[in-house]
Amino acid sequence: MAALGKIGAFFKNAWAKEPVITVAAAIGILAVAVPLVSPYTKYTALLNQSTPYNYPVPVRDDGNMPDVPSHPTDKLGPNLDWFKKM
Repeated sequence: MAALGKIGAFFKNAWAKEPVITVAAAIGILAVAVPLVSPYTKYTALLNQSTPYNYPVPVRDDGNMPDVPSHPTDKLGPNLDWFKKM
C-alpha cells in the first residue's frame, strides 16, 4: 500500500507542476494498454489467422492435382463458424 501512496503522490505532484505533460503521458500509457485488453484484438487475431495469404486462382485441373479444389466454392481451409456465431 505504501507504493500506491508514493505513486499517487508522484502523480499529484506532476499534475500540479505540469498538467499538459501528465495528460500526454496518460494518453500514451492508455494507447499502449487499451489494445492489450480490448476484445477486438482477439477477434482481429482470429480473422487474420483464418485469412489466407495466397488467394486461390483458377487452375486448369488435369486430374492429377489432389491439393487443388475442383471448384472455387469447395470448402477447404480454416473453419469460420466461430465468426458466424458472434
